Amino acid sequence: MDNNALIIYIACICFLFLFGRIFILPLKSILKLVLNSILGGLMIYFINLIGNVFSFHLGLNYVTAIISGILGIPGVILLVVLKIFIG
Repeated sequence: MDNNALIIYIACICFLFLFGRIFILPLKSILKLVLNSILGGLMIYFINLIGNVFSFHLGLNYVTAIISGILGIPGVILLVVLKIFIG
């Protein structure tokens, strides 16, 4: 193995580390948003199960999924409070 090949290998490894570092942060944000959306959807589902006794229902649609996805548990609480006050 000559010196040029060794330099190229080291440069490629450095490039891969930098490339990975650049794209790992948006991936973490997307995964957090998806996890919050799933947890928020499950919470809305359980609120609807319990709310059937009291005739309380939250719709599970794109808007409520986005609110619960971005805000998480406080977003679901916000949706419940809005539903109570608005009707």
